[in-house]
Amino acid sequence: MTGLAGANIIYGVGMLELGITVDYSQLVISNDIIKMVRRCLDGIDINDETLAVDVINSVGSGGNFLMEEHTMKYMRTEQVQPNIMDRRMRYAWEQDGSKDLAQVANEKAIAILENHKPTPLSDKVRIRLDEIMAEAQKDLVK
Repeated sequence: MTGLAGANIIYGVGMLELGITVDYSQLVISNDIIKMVRRCLDGIDINDETLAVDVINSVGSGGNFLMEEHTMKYMRTEQVQPNIMDRRMRYAWEQDGSKDLAQVANEKAIAILENHKPTPLSDKVRIRLDEIMAEAQKDLVK
C-alpha cells in the first residue's frame, strides 16, 4: 500500500524487533515481497493484445482458457514468480520435506553468503564514490 500511495522508499527490509535486529533470512523474505510490490507498481497494461477479445470470442463462455497460448504467455509475465515462497500443491511441498518459509529463507541466505561473488564496481564508479566520501569527510570535520 505504501508503494501504491507513491512512497519512494519503503523502510524495514530485513528488519526484526523494530529495527534492532537485521536478519539475513528476513532479507531473503523481504526480497520476495519487494518483487511483488514492484509488480503491483508496474500496473496492468490494457491494450488489444492483453484484452484478448479474439481469444475470449473463440473460447466462448464456459470454455477452457487455461490451455490457450495467450493465457500461458501472460501467466508467466503477469504473475509474480517468487524466489522462495512455495505455491505448489501441498502434497508436492510435503514430498520435499515440508519446509516452512523461515527454513527455506535461512537456507537461501546461507547459500548466498557462501557462494555469491559480487561484480566489482567500475573504476569510474569507485573513483566517484571516493570523491563523495572525501567531500563528506570535509563536512564532518567542520
